[in-house]
Amino acid sequence: MRLNLSACPPFSLWAVVESHGWARLPPFAVDRTTGVIARIERLETGQVVELLIQEAVGGVTVEVRDQLAGSEREEVSRKVWWMLSLGEDLAPFYALAREEPKLAHVERRALGRMLRSPTVFEDLVKTLLTTNTTWAGSIRMAEALVSRLGDPLPTDPSRTAFPTPEQVAEATEEELRQMGLGYRAPFLAELARRVAEGELDLEGLKDNDRPTEEVRRTLLGIKGVGEYAAASLLMLLGRYDYLPMDTWARKMVSREWYDGRPVGREEVEAAFERWGRWKGLAYWFWDWSPWGERP
Repeated sequence: MRLNLSACPPFSLWAVVESHGWARLPPFAVDRTTGVIARIERLETGQVVELLIQEAVGGVTVEVRDQLAGSEREEVSRKVWWMLSLGEDLAPFYALAREEPKLAHVERRALGRMLRSPTVFEDLVKTLLTTNTTWAGSIRMAEALVSRLGDPLPTDPSRTAFPTPEQVAEATEEELRQMGLGYRAPFLAELARRVAEGELDLEGLKDNDRPTEEVRRTLLGIKGVGEYAAASLLMLLGRYDYLPMDTWARKMVSREWYDGRPVGREEVEAAFERWGRWKGLAYWFWDWSPWGERP
């Protein structure tokens, strides 16, 4: 089965894939020789399938080597549409970026979309796995969580889908610790329980009509989510009002504008304040090449 999905131009699948590190965490897998991004996905019916996504003229094609019912086809389309931000119109951001030499490359390379997971739950869990650790540690934790708790692909049981909140909630805190999650284990256990029991509606955070401040308060009210994690999640939700500020951001701003002198939150905020609701994207795709790679 093959689906054809259109994207708001300009669009580059690889710009989305390389926007940050999610493509290197399971259940995503990238084949750069064929230009395919694959993902093992559990559908609402319980069927586990492999999605093979490839760039096409004006958007992407999605191939699934299984027979799908009409509702399952709609679900796959909806999930890929969200993951790749196919409907996001970045024209206002590009118009501003044209006036800034450090962002002159973004429209030409169709930068601006952030690869995200089909669910806010998965993005939140992965964000927790990236805090206070190395990238190698994040990969190990994600691999352990997905391989031990996710449903297997019938044709290749070694490949598994991201676990549902219910599946994570069934694991004990000790079992989560044994997966290497450390101090995150109780946070993840409580998060999964709240979502599984309907106490916390994470998918409702996708509603663009909700004020950003309200969404941010909800995120900050989740144990384990601090200001950096909340800002990162807001960007994945298409809200760029806040900067995911860490030591790397302070170091780059220090070198770019302050001759290497130490700076704090105020200086970083001031550097991107003029970008308004686009400041998160301006920071993320700024040309930091004189000082090192972007975050």
